[in-house]
Amino acid sequence: MIEFRAHGKLFVAGEYAVVEPGQPSVLIALDRAITARVSEGHGAGSVHSEEYGHLPLTWTRAEDGLALDREHHPYDYVMATIDLVEKLRAEQGIAPRFHDLRIQSQLDDASGRKFGLGSSAAVTVATVGALDRFYGLGLTQRDRFRVALLATIRVNPRASGGDLAASTFGGWLRYSAPDRERLAAQLDSRTVTDILADGDAWDGFDVQRLPAPENLELLVGWTGSPASTTKLVGVVRRHRNGGYQAFLDESRACVDDLTTGLQTGDAERTLGALRRARGLLQRLGTSVGSQIETERLATLCDVVEAAGGAAKPSGAGGGDCGIALVPADTDLAGIHRAWEAHDIRHLSVAVQAPEGDLDD
Repeated sequence: MIEFRAHGKLFVAGEYAVVEPGQPSVLIALDRAITARVSEGHGAGSVHSEEYGHLPLTWTRAEDGLALDREHHPYDYVMATIDLVEKLRAEQGIAPRFHDLRIQSQLDDASGRKFGLGSSAAVTVATVGALDRFYGLGLTQRDRFRVALLATIRVNPRASGGDLAASTFGGWLRYSAPDRERLAAQLDSRTVTDILADGDAWDGFDVQRLPAPENLELLVGWTGSPASTTKLVGVVRRHRNGGYQAFLDESRACVDDLTTGLQTGDAERTLGALRRARGLLQRLGTSVGSQIETERLATLCDVVEAAGGAAKPSGAGGGDCGIALVPADTDLAGIHRAWEAHDIRHLSVAVQAPEGDLDD
């Protein structure tokens, strides 16, 4: 049995802007994970996950790729990943094998409700890592990220890949994305091996480690209402106007300021940048007619700001989670009580320690 864990994520700043190649963002990896376990299969491959129901998806090989039974569940990200790894395996001359893949998630609660912690990304990264070990592909950490991104854009071409980076590398990260439309086009005409090795194909991609904030505590609250990142990002893209470049410039300046605050241990600068990031999302939502900061997210943030901290929606907004930083001497129990009074659930999560060397 081969096992590989990939962690959930939350955006700290740079949402929406990060979908543009080269635009920076800041994310954190969380200590909640998805685990992929792979064992030898016989006659067919299978994917099992309680997250998608109790019936497994089975697959075999056909002349033009994988043949799968989609009668029960659309395991799109998992199957896109398996298919891409199969291509890479064949390109390396490694003999095909069937495998049984079992997926277990900590990114939702006991009833199966999702918290918006990047489960699609984590399952993709976990599947890449497990199959890398199963086939002995010898992928570096950056290669695993790149394979995960190539698989993801087959399902969702707008995905920035920030959640994949957090899941792959861990810790606090500054991330910017490559041009995914260009990568998607290359998947139709080049081998996976060639794309992974071509540095020019990944122009715009950058990932840097950031230190955790000094003298500040991280809080995460869940508003109880799920949000569709793909839908919300699509709304913003459809309503891009003359002010869009100004939004991108302001987002970059905000991420730069947050980066400096973290790197220098300047708590006030860090909090100030987080508050600016909240205001930026509020104005973006108003300009495109979309409720990025819902009523409960606004309450979550206002409670934290009243206590001397800073908070904002994490990710696309429209529900899901808010993220907060507060001075170490803040009355955390008071914040938790105020959240609970407004049906906001405090999530007991922490930042996952960095994994591996970013230079490999």
